[in-house]
Amino acid sequence: MYRILIVEDTPAESDNLRAQLARYSGEHDEQFAVEVMASAVEFDAKQPSADLIFMDIDMPGMNGMEAAEALRERDGETLLIFVTNLAQYAVHGYAVDALDFIVKPVTYDDFALRMDRAMRQLRKRVGTTITLPTADGSRVVSVRDIVYVDILHHDLYYHVDGLEAPLRLRGSIKAAGDELGADFVRVSSSCLANMAHVRLIRQGSVVLSSGEELFFSRGCRKEALEALNAYVGRSM
Repeated sequence: MYRILIVEDTPAESDNLRAQLARYSGEHDEQFAVEVMASAVEFDAKQPSADLIFMDIDMPGMNGMEAAEALRERDGETLLIFVTNLAQYAVHGYAVDALDFIVKPVTYDDFALRMDRAMRQLRKRVGTTITLPTADGSRVVSVRDIVYVDILHHDLYYHVDGLEAPLRLRGSIKAAGDELGADFVRVSSSCLANMAHVRLIRQGSVVLSSGEELFFSRGCRKEALEALNAYVGRSM
C-alpha cells in the first residue's frame, strides 16, 4: 500500500484529487492510504511520512513552494507533484526536485498520465519484504515501512509505520541488521533505525518520523553519524 498525502486548502479540490486517486486505484489495482492536510503550515509542523505528495502552491500563511523547500531540507526522496492554478511556478519545481506539475482544474486523463509516471518511480523504490508474526498468524511488511527495531531479552520489536503496536520476533539485532540492509543504522547495541525515517539528527540522538527519539550509545555514535551524513548526502 502506498501512502499518498494531499496538501490542499480548498476542500472541493482535495475531494477531487481523492476521487481521481480512487478511480486510478480501481483501474490499476493499486492500494492507496490517502491523507489530507488543509495547510502547508500543518504539513511543515507535523512532517508526515508519505510515498507521494500532491502539493497545492497558493495557500495562506505558508505557500506550497515554501513547504516544499522545507521538505527538501530534511527529505530528498519523497515524490512531489504540484497541483495548482499558478502555472508560472512550474519552472520553480525543478529547484525542489518536483516530479511533475498539474494545472487546475484537474482532469482524470491529465491526472492519470502524471500518476503513471509517479507509480513507475514508486515501484522502483519498493524494497524487500519480511514476514513477521502477529497474534493472528503472520504479516508481510515492506522494509521501507519499518521505522526502527529494538531488542529486549532476545525478542526483536519491529516498529512499523501505521501499526500501533510493534511486531515481535525472536532473534538477534545483528541478524536483523543483516536482513534489513544498508538503510538501517545501528544507533546502539540494542537498536536499529531506518535512515529513511530519520527527520532530525542531533549530536546525541535522532528523531524519527513517528516523533520518537532514539539515543546513540557511546560506541555507536561516531559510526552512526557518519552513516547518517552519508545517507543524507545521497538523498539531496
